[in-house]
Amino acid sequence: MTASTTKALVVTSSILGSHGQSLALAEHFKTLAASRGDIQVTERDLVALDLPHLGAEELASWQVEPTARNDEQRQLATRSEALIEELRAHDVLVLAVPLYNLGIPSQLKAWFDRILRAGETFRYTEAGPQGLVEGKRAVILAARGGQYAGTALDSQTPHLKAMLGLIGVTEVDVVFAEGLAMGGDHRERALQEARQAIGGLIERL
Repeated sequence: MTASTTKALVVTSSILGSHGQSLALAEHFKTLAASRGDIQVTERDLVALDLPHLGAEELASWQVEPTARNDEQRQLATRSEALIEELRAHDVLVLAVPLYNLGIPSQLKAWFDRILRAGETFRYTEAGPQGLVEGKRAVILAARGGQYAGTALDSQTPHLKAMLGLIGVTEVDVVFAEGLAMGGDHRERALQEARQAIGGLIERL
């Protein structure tokens, strides 16, 4: 590893295993990154991690000073703190995201619930929230059965950008692979265009 190495955190959230097209896009990113030699990739599989929904006890554990936490609070707070530390340790965040019922997977929401923390990754000011995660960029690899980008039904993209922007990640590139359930030719063309777009992004990292 050299001083110019770019560290990329690839976060996946597909429940379909090897059949997930968002995972296929993530694999393509990883393959191209490996061919560069100066991009170090860490993968975080949120389905395997199996985070529970955020509950009141875990939320409360964040409000207790670390030295004052009991064993249960310490264990609960560690979930969030480890994920935030992992995020901060990387230069590029790559989110491979399927579209489930017009939204993000619940596994990905559970991850965001741990990294969007007031006082840690953003703070409230008189001028509004201020992100505290600086100097990073994000790539969204969006795989969808239908065609939604640029329409009112695409609530996923602005939601992801808003959550990233809350913590200070405002440089966001989106690669869409859409219409993947609309037939063979359309599917293959969409995937090929997405792979080409990923290649272009890799060159700019």
